[in-house]
Amino acid sequence: MSESENKKSILVTGGAGYIGSHVVKLLGERGERIVVLDNLSTGNEEAVLYGTLVKGDTGDEALVRRILEEHDVDTVMHFAAHTIVPESVENPLKYYRNNTGNTLNLLQCCQAAGIDKLIFSSTAATYGIPEDDTKPCSEELPTAPINPYGMSKLMSEHMLKDLSYATDLRHVILRYFNVAGSDPDGRIGQSTHNATLLIKVAAEVALGKREKLLVFGTDYATPDGTGIRDYIHVSDLASAHLAALDYLRKGGQSTLVNCGYGKGFSVRQVIDATSRLNGAPLNVEEQPRRAGDPPALIAAVEKIHKTLDWQPKFDDLDVIVQTSLDWEKKILAKTAEKQAGNT
Repeated sequence: MSESENKKSILVTGGAGYIGSHVVKLLGERGERIVVLDNLSTGNEEAVLYGTLVKGDTGDEALVRRILEEHDVDTVMHFAAHTIVPESVENPLKYYRNNTGNTLNLLQCCQAAGIDKLIFSSTAATYGIPEDDTKPCSEELPTAPINPYGMSKLMSEHMLKDLSYATDLRHVILRYFNVAGSDPDGRIGQSTHNATLLIKVAAEVALGKREKLLVFGTDYATPDGTGIRDYIHVSDLASAHLAALDYLRKGGQSTLVNCGYGKGFSVRQVIDATSRLNGAPLNVEEQPRRAGDPPALIAAVEKIHKTLDWQPKFDDLDVIVQTSLDWEKKILAKTAEKQAGNT
């Protein structure tokens, strides 16, 4: 029997989505046994490069129980969630039902199956607006989400922590800052329709998929007046999940860490980088500030480097933007091929 046949499986919920698919790619390249559960509401089947894809919902108790048993799962990586902040404000119960309610169901199934390792996809939105936005956000900051998306994730964090106190389950909670970029190999990327993440939108504007880029707020107390964020390349974020897996396999205790680079770039810097790399200026329209947008949001990263064996490889704004542009070009080429085939 081969080493891979001896291994137990990893269940990746939401593994057909943007971040989950990049994690599945790295797991597959490492020879892990993977089963992906995704309802494909925002994910793409072709993005699942490794493992077995099961089409379904994390809220389906019978299905989740069956997957855990039939695939001999001992670790869960939980990505499945709605993630659009403005939508969460407009339709909060959708977010509590999917993000919190379905996580409750997943945890109940994990408890029944004796799962002892879980890695949870969380967000810096749990911090809300830090009182002192001139300092990086540490994991010890009080949590005060200002929207249902952040609150739905924080509620899931609390459920996971409480279950770990009561059982043998050990977990790593990863609080993402601003995820961007695409697989440097060009095999997968962010294909979300009507995406709201700045670098994705900037790349779409650069290539003519959108008419203009809206800049919300140019009067912040920052060097150029626009908001500053900690952008982390999706492949580095994916490798942090593998580092978290190794940490738990070595007996690491439950923990929570930020995922970022510990430095930020402004909206104008992102626009300038995109324009320069694309060889043409972006069509930009300035708008008033949006309620709830902090001037700056940067991760304190001492804990992740101290706790996990994680070394980022793509900590460069130009690399992040270029991989985003490359992916948008690939999407445009695929669309053109399909249209040509239909004529």
